Order: sequence, then C-alpha cells, then structure tokens
Amino acid sequence: MQQAIEESKKAQTIGEVPIGAVIVKDDKIIARAHNLRETSQLSTAHAELLAIHEANKALGSWRLEECTLYVTLEPCPMCAGAIVQSRIPKVVYGAKDPKGGCCGTIYNLLEEQQFNHQCEVISGVMEEECGQLLTTFFKELRQKKKRNKIDKQETN
Repeated sequence: MQQAIEESKKAQTIGEVPIGAVIVKDDKIIARAHNLRETSQLSTAHAELLAIHEANKALGSWRLEECTLYVTLEPCPMCAGAIVQSRIPKVVYGAKDPKGGCCGTIYNLLEEQQFNHQCEVISGVMEEECGQLLTTFFKELRQKKKRNKIDKQETN
C-alpha cells in the first residue's frame, strides 16, 4: 500500500486527485499508476484503470488472475467493473469512498455472486494516511477556489 500512496502523491503534485494504484504479481509490482483525469481530460483515467492497462501490457494478457490490486481509495463502479472483468482475485484499498465506493460502502460489485468472477476485498489498509491525503487535497482546493473568487471580486 505504501507504493500506492507514493503514486497518489505523484497525482497530487500535478493537481490531480491523489489516488494511486499498484498491481502486484509474485511479490513484484508489475504496474503502477495514479489519477490522470484532469491532465488527460479523460473520464476513464482513474488510477485503477491505468494500472490494469499497464498490467495487461506487462503480462500480455487481459486476465490478471494471479495479481493483487492495491489502491488508496475504494474503487468506483467503473473501476470495480474493470477489476471483475480483469479477473483480479484480490483488491486491497485504504480509504472508504462514501460517495462512490463499490467495494462495500455503497455496493459491493467485487463480491457480487451473480457475476462469473468475485474478488476478495480487504479494506482499511493504511486508511488514515490514505484518507488524510484526500482530505488535505480537497481542503486546499476549496481554499484556492475561495482565494480566486476573492481576487476576482477585488479586480472588478
């Protein structure tokens, strides 16, 4: 999880929401990524999807059956769907996402028995550190927007 946190810090330094992901196979990181939605202006540029894409290339397969995904924030419905489709057997995440989490908070797509593949979900790993990165990022973003609004009013 520490490596996923390092990826999330890379996102934060470029103004992205600080979410990072790594995929591990045989105790080795085969893929790493961080959010790039704002940078790329692609709604699908979530850390998990970018890491899955990198892992697919590294293994030369769409199946990631012997891998573990570590991510700093609970995956959203889009990412959870991609995890199921990639056949990742285990997902470990840090902070819960009360607004979009689909690995137990709002819904649990990863353990849904009606799908042909389910994942083991381990939540709350380094939760405080993962959550604090997000809290700090959004607090600073709100403060920046407030300063910009005040600056704009003063110039008018």
